[in-house]
Amino acid sequence: MISRRNIRVKVMQLLYMIETAQPDSLFKQPVQTLEKQMDKSRELFVYLLFFLSEVARYAETDARKRANRNLPTTEDLNINIKIAGNEFIWNLLENKAYQNAIETDKPENRLDEELVKQIYNTLTETTAYKTYIQEQSRDKTKEKDIIKLIFTQLMLPNESFIAHIEEHFNNWDDDGEMMEQLILTYLQKPKSVQIGQLMTDDKWHFARVLLTTVLEKKDYCMDIIKPKLKNWDADRIALLDMVLMRMGICELLYFETIPTKVTINEYIDLAKEYSTAQSGQFINGILDNIHKELAAAGKINKINFKK
Repeated sequence: MISRRNIRVKVMQLLYMIETAQPDSLFKQPVQTLEKQMDKSRELFVYLLFFLSEVARYAETDARKRANRNLPTTEDLNINIKIAGNEFIWNLLENKAYQNAIETDKPENRLDEELVKQIYNTLTETTAYKTYIQEQSRDKTKEKDIIKLIFTQLMLPNESFIAHIEEHFNNWDDDGEMMEQLILTYLQKPKSVQIGQLMTDDKWHFARVLLTTVLEKKDYCMDIIKPKLKNWDADRIALLDMVLMRMGICELLYFETIPTKVTINEYIDLAKEYSTAQSGQFINGILDNIHKELAAAGKINKINFKK
């Protein structure tokens, strides 16, 4: 499932878009916009699974085409199609949620069959694949490993594949890292990821409330932040840093089940990854200072589950 960190990233991206939108009326319904973005992420996830399955199943297509040649060779008539029956792939194909998603999204309309063929042909030349098809048994770990190889070594590093994805999914730049995590998680523990709904109800509640709270409490958060900037001009601080600090303050104040240390560390990490080289240290100092002040004033009330 999508993690809280993934949700923070999606909310951060949308807040940044709202702040930079011209005109600002483009995001009159931010919650609906977030919902649409989450659905695009789900659609991208489904397509990646679909493409993976098509590469594996191309073994049957390849075998059929070779057998139908005018003068098929012995090799043409004896193509090993073990991977087409890969246990992970068939469990995916029989998954009702996946079947419903395929019917709704129609990923076959986006499929580049030549690219599928290219990746499959590259796969057949790998040592791992040659070893895989020679083994008679279907070890569960090895069934997953060969699919993981297709995804991590043949799809993601393939410039043509990435260009293909970017052509059909404009959210790839934002979601690429999250998609990689989700696919690998699904490979290891399929039951931990709901294909038709990447977020549980409580995760969607967290996303929705975080977004609306940061928007509604903007002025209040800025009143807290500005006195802590000292010699910094608020207008010259990276906009993304301001967004992250507002998100952090809202979590400290209004999300009683999230420990303060978790909140501060999460936004430091996001700043390091998505903002400037100095942003992590900058946000660390500001949020830590604000946390101490709010705690001293008795404004931070967290649930202590240890009790």
